[in-house]
Amino acid sequence: QVQLVESGGGLVQAGGSLRLSCAASGSIFSIDAMGWYRQAPGKQRELVAALSRAGSTNYADSVKGRFTISRDNAKNTVYLQMNSLKPEDTAVYYCNAAGVWTDRDKAEDYWGQGTQVTVSS
Repeated sequence: QVQLVESGGGLVQAGGSLRLSCAASGSIFSIDAMGWYRQAPGKQRELVAALSRAGSTNYADSVKGRFTISRDNAKNTVYLQMNSLKPEDTAVYYCNAAGVWTDRDKAEDYWGQGTQVTVSS
């Protein structure tokens, strides 16, 4: 079984920084894309940033210029560096691994358990 373990969330003041990490473990051959989503209270889950194995990135407009996603393919780990944080960034952040190839015949998607990020004003 594949598991995603996140770390790095917490409480920070507006203007501060946090770095999230997510490590995928299991009998993984490769992962097509890894990314971060977030869900604030009363809102739908939304894409924050995603990074393909080839290096293509996709960012939400609200985080462009402030957040940076990076990935270590050898470690099946994805990072999210979050700078200039704002109170509206407060949410539970979920790691996503899309197109995970294992010893099964098809690729599957997996989610982490979520990590809380709270930005105080």
